[in-house]
Amino acid sequence: MSARYVIGIDLGTTHTALASALLPEGDDASLVEVMAVPQLVAQATIDARPLLPSFLYLAHESEGPQALPWDAERRFVVGEHARGRGVDAPARLVSSAKSWLCHPGVDRRGTILPVGAPEDVEKVSPVEAAWRYLEHLSEAWDQAHAKDDPALSLAQQEIILTVPASFDAAARDLTVEAASAAGFEHLTLLEEPQAALYAWIAARGEHWRRDLKVGDVILVVDIGGGTTDFSAI
Repeated sequence: MSARYVIGIDLGTTHTALASALLPEGDDASLVEVMAVPQLVAQATIDARPLLPSFLYLAHESEGPQALPWDAERRFVVGEHARGRGVDAPARLVSSAKSWLCHPGVDRRGTILPVGAPEDVEKVSPVEAAWRYLEHLSEAWDQAHAKDDPALSLAQQEIILTVPASFDAAARDLTVEAASAAGFEHLTLLEEPQAALYAWIAARGEHWRRDLKVGDVILVVDIGGGTTDFSAI
């Protein structure tokens, strides 16, 4: 089955975003669209926003279902409402999962998050937290695009997922594991500094050839929510 879209996903420490472009015109930056992601922004209130906060809230059973248009019985929250609920119940909030995903000093498949949560709070692994963010994107996309045509589901598209240049092989493998759990089959990892360079070249058009000459070094500075990377290309 041929992909109809190329999908770019920035799985960030504090925010996650998805952009899409139709194939084969996907190399034309003018065709790129950032998806407004439906999410809970307050109890029983859904809104579509261009950023999905990378927070997972493990709701207490007394809070009832955290219903979404595609899952009326969901018991956890991803996104804006998760971040908000974490202010009142920080022991139930998973944050900075991406930073834990690249932490070699912990069991990244182990149920260690939220850190310091009491015994009666369900815990998840950094891999599962990343999976839940990607799963939310997949379900939101399918709700908007694939209701009547399974061929348009996110899992059937070409997916580019960015990772920090500082991610080691283990962190990259765990990112792929999380993406596979979310159902992504056609996946390519792209280092974030490379993605930034490609975006700059696309925005400059042919003018970039006048900006640079052979032998020049480009410094890409990525000030992120969890780390800051400096990459020389």
